[in-house]
Amino acid sequence: MQYLDTIITAVKKITELAVALLALAIVLGVIFGDKVAFLPGNVIGNVTSIIGTLGASGLVGLVAVGVLYAILAKK
Repeated sequence: MQYLDTIITAVKKITELAVALLALAIVLGVIFGDKVAFLPGNVIGNVTSIIGTLGASGLVGLVAVGVLYAILAKK
């Protein structure tokens, strides 16, 4: 069981890092625009597209957002 706990802890840390990097990319995109040297593509446009897709899905999109929030808010 210790291996499973180690894997779960590692996945949680990687998820936290990914969320922090996404937040940093959004802030840098707002400050410097689309031409940030180390960011591939338009991060803000991609996030907006994902949110639009979830919004257009109706109830399924709302459930997906709820599940994502529950996963990310769990401490």
